Amino acid sequence: MRILIAGASGLIGSELRSQLEADGHELLRLVRRERRASDEYRWYPAAGVIDPGLVASADAVINLSGASTGRLVWTPGYKREILRSRVDATRTLAEAINSSATPPATFLSGSAVGYYGDRPGEELRDDASKGTGFLSDVVDAWEQASQLAAHATRVVDFRTGLVVGEGGAFTPLGLLTRFGLGATLGTGAQYWPWISLHDEAAAIRHLLTSTLSGPVNLAGPTPASARIVTSTLADAMHRPYLFTIPEPVIQLLLREPGRDLLLPSQKVVSEKLEADGFVFTHTTVEAAIRAVWS
Repeated sequence: MRILIAGASGLIGSELRSQLEADGHELLRLVRRERRASDEYRWYPAAGVIDPGLVASADAVINLSGASTGRLVWTPGYKREILRSRVDATRTLAEAINSSATPPATFLSGSAVGYYGDRPGEELRDDASKGTGFLSDVVDAWEQASQLAAHATRVVDFRTGLVVGEGGAFTPLGLLTRFGLGATLGTGAQYWPWISLHDEAAAIRHLLTSTLSGPVNLAGPTPASARIVTSTLADAMHRPYLFTIPEPVIQLLLREPGRDLLLPSQKVVSEKLEADGFVFTHTTVEAAIRAVWS
């Protein structure tokens, strides 16, 4: 397949690119800077500008664009960037697909489990309702932008949680753990939806040739608590695990990022993905962590 991909240089994008190239697909990478390679093409998502010929020539489009939410200080300006970077890029791609005489067969657009908000005691399947909070609102706007292409092509919003790998949201967790500061965050009982980096990319590859559409959860098949994630990471890195940071302290120090990223409980179930035949390589968070830090 000829695949147009935005966000190929990030944690997920780099792994996905490697897997897609191993499959023999041809990749066209969208970049916001000057071209440095023959497979790179510049676009201007903030202005809604993209070469329509690129979209017309693609069999599929994959969108991984968006400013990191892993920065643990969200100024008002950065919050606007979190929203704008996702919506602008997604709308630009969706509108280009809509206006194309030969639209791609598939548009896979990144999304997040932040859509569900804090939902203790619930099992969150792909059709679960929207939650509340900043990230929930961001994801809702993000997915609405992708659905602008729904009448022209098959659209999938793949909702991702904590990706287990050396980078992304694991960067601050890994850094703290490396310095012996691994800790139980809040009660530690809150569910953190996780997926290994390998399985994240493999699931996106699966969705390329699937018939699924709409929201699809990408979360490992064995739910894990925050305490399991952080203690397993400390054990795998051979570091102490001695502290508990109470919820009020997290909220005082980190404010909104702490409330939206570390403290919510989200027991996310990948019902549609598994029913569609996808098989996870890493079925527990312990296996996913030890595949990286062992």
